Amino acid sequence: MDGVLATAFSHVRGIAAGPVNTYTQSRITRRTFAGLLAAGLSGCHPKTQWHNVDVTGSFPPLELTMTRASDGQTVTGATYHGSVVLLYFGYTYCPDICPLTLGNVARVLDKLGPLARQVQVLFVTVDPNRDDLKTLKAYTAQFAPQIVGLRGTPDQLAALARTYRIAYSVEPATKDRPYEVTHSSAIYAFDAGGATRLLIPSMASSTPDIDGTAADLRQLIAAPQPTGWWGRLLRLA
Repeated sequence: MDGVLATAFSHVRGIAAGPVNTYTQSRITRRTFAGLLAAGLSGCHPKTQWHNVDVTGSFPPLELTMTRASDGQTVTGATYHGSVVLLYFGYTYCPDICPLTLGNVARVLDKLGPLARQVQVLFVTVDPNRDDLKTLKAYTAQFAPQIVGLRGTPDQLAALARTYRIAYSVEPATKDRPYEVTHSSAIYAFDAGGATRLLIPSMASSTPDIDGTAADLRQLIAAPQPTGWWGRLLRLA
């Protein structure tokens, strides 16, 4: 434990000495310290076995501000605290990957049975120019009631994609080329406290790990949420 704290404080001091502005330095320092401490202390407990990729402490907690297609309300990450959240970026005109991914996610939700009520799937459009709220609402309703569409401004979308390292591009049509959209296909899973926990890569394939992903979500649903100073540190990571 003393070694973990010493390493964390040493790393924080190194960051603080770097040429960054005060606000950025403060956020990086808190997150780095929290992530290092979380990683160190996790060794004191049996390691959870996941079927998907464990990214605990590698990304910020769920942070977004967007408009929800189902009711036109502005939502944030805090809106979904208390639920396990899956975050996926796509668009309604997608001919293959998006419907395949959301269809596989719906199969996972079916596998969960009544526990699926504790999961929210956020489908963030990367094509807000064409995906209005009505279109998003109708599209997501085809898959499962837990899947809701979110639409943001270009700045809100860019900020969210940057936070979770999601690549996307939209190329308007020209006389030589049709309208073209590309985007990353992975899904992030967040626990009920909003912490990033898993990267789920297989839902966009023809051989998705439905059983394994359902088992992972059951673990996230059942996991007690840390409280007090430990919970605050994890939320800073």
